[in-house]
Amino acid sequence: MFNVCPQCGMYSEAKTIDPDGPFAICRHCGYAHPFKRLPVFIVTGASASGKSAACLQLVPILPECVVLECDLFWRGEFDKPETNYREFRNLCLRVAKNIGQAGRPVVLCGSAVPEQYEACPERIYFSAMHTVALVCDEKALRQRLLERPPWRHSGSSKSIQKQVEFNQWFKTHAAQTQPPITLLDTSRGSAVSTAGQIAGWVRQQLLSTD
Repeated sequence: MFNVCPQCGMYSEAKTIDPDGPFAICRHCGYAHPFKRLPVFIVTGASASGKSAACLQLVPILPECVVLECDLFWRGEFDKPETNYREFRNLCLRVAKNIGQAGRPVVLCGSAVPEQYEACPERIYFSAMHTVALVCDEKALRQRLLERPPWRHSGSSKSIQKQVEFNQWFKTHAAQTQPPITLLDTSRGSAVSTAGQIAGWVRQQLLSTD
């Protein structure tokens, strides 16, 4: 339990971070807990933009990171749009933080916008957060959603329009978010080529922080 202080035993995720250690300082007793403060990488985009397929291919070609599909952690109790899904995003970051103590940064794959993660208490444990959004042209997105199997409930006009609008949101706002979002067009590329581009982007960010 990384959030449990090894000195006083109190639980807190809202610790003070001293980047010189780095240390996570317990607000109850002042103990400075040394830890690895790594960047975290977010791969996002609308449904059918190619996230899952690309991230599946990403696992073997990016061994220096741990690639996680956020849907692994999803439960019905997290379906709280009124809180901007804060509990769910915070859990994803908590898992990434603990995995990162082994020295490997985490790539979180799942639909989100940067502000959802930036607002989480667990965000302070990462040196930086980098986001890439997979986008595609509207025609391709609509076709992919229609071709999905019925159990995914992706083919209704309401569902398709929602994803079309989300896809366009990334194109319109990518440069305005904090931090900015990198866009990667998947309209024509294969999952393998997309994964290769994501891997290159991750490594570029890692080099820039060394």
